Amino acid sequence: MEFSWLSVIPPLFAILLAIKTRQVYLSLFLGIVVGWIIISGGNVLTGFELSIQSIVDVFKDAGNTRVIIFCALVGALISLTQANGGVQGFVDFIQKKNIVTSRRRATVLSFFVGCIVFIESSISCLVTGTIFHPIFEKFKISREKLAYICDTTSSPICILIPLNAWGAYVVSLLEKESSLPGMNDPVSLFLSTIPLNFYAILSVLFAGFIAFSYKDFSAMKKAETRSFETGKTFAEGAVPMISEDVASLKPKKGIKHKSFNMIIPIAVMIIMMPASLLITGDGNITSGSGSTSVLWSVLAAIIVAGLISLIQRILTLKEVMDYTLKGISGLVPLAILMVLAFSIGDTCRTLGTGIYVASLSKDLLSPSVIAPILFITSAFISFSTGTSWGTFAIMIPIAVPTAIYSDAYLSLSIAAVLSGSVFGDNCSPISDTTIVSSMASACDHIDHVRTQLPYAMFLATLAAGLFWIAGII
Repeated sequence: MEFSWLSVIPPLFAILLAIKTRQVYLSLFLGIVVGWIIISGGNVLTGFELSIQSIVDVFKDAGNTRVIIFCALVGALISLTQANGGVQGFVDFIQKKNIVTSRRRATVLSFFVGCIVFIESSISCLVTGTIFHPIFEKFKISREKLAYICDTTSSPICILIPLNAWGAYVVSLLEKESSLPGMNDPVSLFLSTIPLNFYAILSVLFAGFIAFSYKDFSAMKKAETRSFETGKTFAEGAVPMISEDVASLKPKKGIKHKSFNMIIPIAVMIIMMPASLLITGDGNITSGSGSTSVLWSVLAAIIVAGLISLIQRILTLKEVMDYTLKGISGLVPLAILMVLAFSIGDTCRTLGTGIYVASLSKDLLSPSVIAPILFITSAFISFSTGTSWGTFAIMIPIAVPTAIYSDAYLSLSIAAVLSGSVFGDNCSPISDTTIVSSMASACDHIDHVRTQLPYAMFLATLAAGLFWIAGII
C-alpha cells in the first residue's frame, strides 16, 4: 500500500501536539492511533485496535525491552546512591575542595564529564545527570540547562568517536555498499567523515561556549533567569521526568556521607559498558550489543551500590530492596514514554515515513547541493522518527550511490547524513537520548525540548550552510 504524504502526519502530529499541550504521553499515543488509522484505510476501530497491538508488540523486540528495563532500573541506582549518602558525600567533597564555587564552574565541569563518557549515549546522559543534578540544584541552575548539557554531550560526541558502537554501526552500513566504486575501505571512509560532521562538531563547540561563557539565549535564557531570580530550578506546573521523591531523596538519617558510595557504582557502570560490549561482541568491542551492555552496566552498578550499603551497614537488606523498588517506581513514567516512543517509531516504519521523505530528495539532487539536501532530509527523518540509527539505515544506502554516480564528494555526503541523523537524536521529543536526558536531569521533558530546540535549529542552519559551501568548493 502506498501511503505517500500521509506517512509524515503521525510523527509530526504527535510532536507538535506534545509541544503545544505539554501532554507528551497523550500526544504520542494519539500519534500512534492516527498512524494505524491511516494504515487501516481510515477504519477508526481497526486503527485503534492495531495501535494497541503496536504498543504491545514493542516488547517483541528484545533490544527495546532491554532499553525499557534499563530506564526503569536507573531509578534504583539514583535512589540507592542518595539513600546511602553517596550523592550528598560527593556534593560535600566538591564544596570542601572548592572544585565548584560558581554556576559557571558547575556547567563547565558537567560539560567535560559529558564529553569524557563517550562509550554510549544513554550512559553519558545518565552519568552527567546523576552526578550534577544535586550540584545544579545547590547553585540554582535550571534543570533545562543540565538536560541540554546531558543531551548535547551524548550523541554528538558519540558519532565523532570511532571507538564505540556508533562508529561500528556506521562502518557496518558502509560495508554493505562495498560493491560500489571507492567503497573498499569503509573504516577510512568513516574516519574521513568526522571533521566534516558539521552539526555534531558545532553542537559540542556551542555547548562548550554556553558552559564557559555562561551566556544563554531564547527560551533557555528565560529558564536561567527564572532559576537565578526565583530559585525555582523548574517551571511552574512542570512535571519532571523522574519523581521528586526519587530525584530529591534525602540520605538515611545518622549516617556518614561518603562520596565513594556514589563514585564506585558510577565507575563500575562506566567500566562495565566496554567490558559488556567485548563480551557480547565475542572479543570485538565494535560488534557488541549496545542495549545488552547498558542493561548489564546499570545492573552491575545497582548490585555494587547495594553491596556497599550492606557491607558498611548503612542500609539493611530490606532497606536496599525498598529503595530499589522505590527508585524503579519513580521511573515508571519514563518507561511508559519509552514504550510509546518505540511504538510510534514502529508505526512510522510501517508507514514508510523515512523512505518516502528520502525519495522526495532524489529529484532535487545535483552535485553542488547533494550534501545540504541529504543533511536536511536526514534531519527531518530523524526528528520525525526519533532515531538516528534508523535514519542511518535509510539514508546511507541512498547517499552513497547518489554521491558516487553524480560525482559528488562522497565523505561529505555521508557526513551530511550522519549530521542530520544526529540532529533528530539530539532534540526530537521521541528520541531515547532526549528522553533519558530529561530523566537524568529530573527535567520536564517538553521544557527540555522547548529550550534546546532553538539552539539545535540555529546550529542545524549553520551546518546546512557549511555543507552547501563545502559542496561548492
